[in-house]
Amino acid sequence: MDLVLTLIVPPQSGALDDEMIDSARAALRAGGAKTAETCWLASGEACDLIFTGITPEQADKALEKCDVAADLVVQPVLGRAKKLLIADMDSTIVTGETLDELADFAGAKDRVAAITARAMNGELDFEAALDERVSLLAGMPVAMLDEAWKRVEYTGGARTLVATMRANGAYAALVSGGFDFFTNAVRRELGFDFDQANVLLTDDGKTLTGKVKKPVLDRQAKVDALQKLSAQNGITPADAIAVGDGANDLQMISLAGTGVAFHAKPSVQAQARIRINHGDLTALLYVQGYTRDQFVAV
Repeated sequence: MDLVLTLIVPPQSGALDDEMIDSARAALRAGGAKTAETCWLASGEACDLIFTGITPEQADKALEKCDVAADLVVQPVLGRAKKLLIADMDSTIVTGETLDELADFAGAKDRVAAITARAMNGELDFEAALDERVSLLAGMPVAMLDEAWKRVEYTGGARTLVATMRANGAYAALVSGGFDFFTNAVRRELGFDFDQANVLLTDDGKTLTGKVKKPVLDRQAKVDALQKLSAQNGITPADAIAVGDGANDLQMISLAGTGVAFHAKPSVQAQARIRINHGDLTALLYVQGYTRDQFVAV
């Protein structure tokens, strides 16, 4: 089986050089692989090394000895370009946690952020942690959602990732344990085909009750969404690329053909095979074999 190692550094850094590539190639060869020539995806930013002779697991083990400041992603060459993108929102498609920002208007940002961090690292039950955080929003005017939205910033490469995959026939879905007010807005702005998230309950549409509509969208709901969207698009989860950063993304990441832990929490990093810690979201395009010239300008 032909395998590929993709090396990725921060965009526009130009930091990927022959020394780094040679180090990765040497590690693969020391592990028993036969490697081909370098194939550049973007000069100084991302490249592929095709290799044979060892398994992906053996390659991952061999690359543990490769100390380079780059993301190293190993996978089969065949089928790497995916037909479905399913993405988490908070700290993935957007840079921060929208609930934390909303809590700031209730004077509870620090308290909520601390709970969020523990929940996303898998230290707390997701639903219980969500209920506790949302309870602190009771009495807040719904208009504050608009104010929180003004603070939202997109992660580098988010627009390009969605636009490029959709231009190449993929279906793009945003599935979040956050709230539909924000996922609706992100879907519209970035061009996702679909979004799903939790719903904040209100009194007469004007004031938050401090409660979330049940059932809560949790880690199992993300798995269910991946399976349902795959079936609707006539594919299997193996044809999907999933990306997230928190513990509630782990099962979705594990089920997808390409599951990516993106600048993720430690517990997620420890369990995910593919980890992006240097690149932005365009790294997911390089992982699929796209060259920079194939990116859709946005």
